Amino acid sequence: MIINTNDTLFRIHKALNLTLAQMIKAYTLEEYQIEGSHIQSLMAKQKDQNFILCSYEELGIFLDGLVTLKRGVSPKKEPTQDDVELTNNLVLKKLRIALELKESDVEIIFGLADIELSKQQLASLFRKETHKNFKACSDTLLVSFLEGLDEFYYSGEEI
Repeated sequence: MIINTNDTLFRIHKALNLTLAQMIKAYTLEEYQIEGSHIQSLMAKQKDQNFILCSYEELGIFLDGLVTLKRGVSPKKEPTQDDVELTNNLVLKKLRIALELKESDVEIIFGLADIELSKQQLASLFRKETHKNFKACSDTLLVSFLEGLDEFYYSGEEI
């Protein structure tokens, strides 16, 4: 299964039960102007007439905004001039930071999706790409994490 940026954005929205206003605020916190209708088009099904492809930049900005929304502005944060490629590992890392997930929380989330990872395997997902023990996060593993996240934060209410 290949996960796309639109699906990732939708699954995060669903798992965290984010309102449209919260999503707009996440983008706004990163000084990115976006309309609610555009966000709805990003989360629409591919078959829908109003579907718009979510760029990696839009997903990355949202994840950065989500970190700021959930944790506040970081005094250490410096504006980056370098474009960083958005990988599945980076999506995992940004969600872990935004939600202040401990290693045990991440283990539980993967467990909820029936994925068993050793501490070493888990740590390898969060290492720098240049580290000798780095492991690339597959689309399947990211989807499993997002499914586990949905269950982890399930409140019993549908959005």
